[in-house]
Amino acid sequence: MESHLTIDDVAKRTGLTAHTLRYYERVGLIAPIGRASGGQRRYVASDMAWIEFLLRLRTTHMPIGKMQAFAKLRGVGDATVPDRRRMLEEHLTEVLSEIELMRRSADALQAKIEYYRSVEQSLASNSLSDEGHADEHRKPIRARTRQTA
Repeated sequence: MESHLTIDDVAKRTGLTAHTLRYYERVGLIAPIGRASGGQRRYVASDMAWIEFLLRLRTTHMPIGKMQAFAKLRGVGDATVPDRRRMLEEHLTEVLSEIELMRRSADALQAKIEYYRSVEQSLASNSLSDEGHADEHRKPIRARTRQTA
C-alpha cells in the first residue's frame, strides 16, 4: 500500500464515499486525518486499519452511537482498553444472538421452501393425473357426438 492515500483512493478501497469518510471524521469515528500541503487529506496505513475495523462494526450492525463511544475511548489511549474490550464482548454477544436468530429463520425458510416444493410436485402429479382422466372422459363424448352426427 502507498504510504499516503487520497480520500478518493480510500473510497475506492473501502467502498465508502468521500462524503461518508468526511462525515466519519466530522462525527469523531475517524481521528482528524493528516493533510498534504494543499490541504487534501492523506490517509496512512493506521487510518486504513481503523476504517476497516469500523466497517466490520458497521457490518455487524453496531449503532453509530456505540461506534462513536468506542472511537472516543480509543482516542483516550490504553487506559480504556478494558472498557473497549467489554464493549466488544457485549457487541459480540449481540451479534452471536442475531446469528442464531438468523439461522433459525433460515431453517424455517428452508422448511417452507421444501413444503412448497412438495405441494408443487403434488399439484403437478394431480394435474397430469387429471389430464389423463379428462382425455378418457372426452373420448366417449366425442365418440357419441360422431355417432349422433
